[in-house]
Amino acid sequence: MRGAALPALTWLPPQASTVAAEVDRVLYVVLGISAFFLLLVTVLGAIFVWRYRERRQPQPGAAPSGNLPLEIAWTVVPLLLVVWIFWVGFEVFVDMATPPRDAYEILVTGQKWTWLFTYPNGYVDQNLHVPADRTVRLVMSSEDVIHSFFVPDFRVKQDVIPGRYTKLWFVAPQPGEHQVFCAEYCGTSHSDMLAKVVVHRPEDFDAWLREASDFLNRMGPAEAGALLFRTRGCAQCHSVDGTPGTGPSLAGIFGHAQRLADGTTVVADEDYLRESLLEPTAKVVAGYEPVMPTYRGRLNDREITALVEYLKTLGGSR
Repeated sequence: MRGAALPALTWLPPQASTVAAEVDRVLYVVLGISAFFLLLVTVLGAIFVWRYRERRQPQPGAAPSGNLPLEIAWTVVPLLLVVWIFWVGFEVFVDMATPPRDAYEILVTGQKWTWLFTYPNGYVDQNLHVPADRTVRLVMSSEDVIHSFFVPDFRVKQDVIPGRYTKLWFVAPQPGEHQVFCAEYCGTSHSDMLAKVVVHRPEDFDAWLREASDFLNRMGPAEAGALLFRTRGCAQCHSVDGTPGTGPSLAGIFGHAQRLADGTTVVADEDYLRESLLEPTAKVVAGYEPVMPTYRGRLNDREITALVEYLKTLGGSR
């Protein structure tokens, strides 16, 4: 299985990770063997149909008897081929399941319908930024249902499951951008659960992470809140233009009375907005299900304040 990388087939994405060539090699093996036997069976079938077609005056002959060497061959050869295919695939599987010890670790959270990537310094982004030519290990979990993290260019895919951690790793040798999909149907906006893998040059990655992590100091509270709203999954369930979604629209919410599921009303002030982030099932808006996850432990006080300040700026009718 080791050796020079094979070119990707024309209908395949580019090989953008070190494991992609090995995965493609397994595909070549299986596809080549399957094509050979398809052609063999088709040709022999056509020959036999012609050779043994019905004749008007059939000639009597001896009853057919078994052919032991042929029977052994068509039993042993496929068995050996299947065992070899298993070994070829298992070797690649073991490589993909065993990351090197010095991997750079990033936490991945899947939730309807977005990916969130948490870096070692605590910064969270909606896209995955990684350094080129360095082993990256993803430790993934889900906030709600089963998702599946899939990067076709890297030939890596792993289910993301509630209540447990799953992992995958890769090395992207060259800078560039690559598409992330969710490959497990997870609800209404499954097809919108997209992200990018942005591969930086090693020296540029450290600079990007420092600057991106400092957004609370670089931006005003409302501007930082808008960024958090986009990157922490809020926009997947709440619109800001009055359109209802999985959750109520947040257009013009601040200062307005909210009718709750228990029949009471509450004014959406700063305390209500903060409580809705930390204890989202405490006061559920009428007409909506209590499906919002808590942000306790996922947002610090400065981030909560920034989000509240952003929500206070939203105008429009409700």
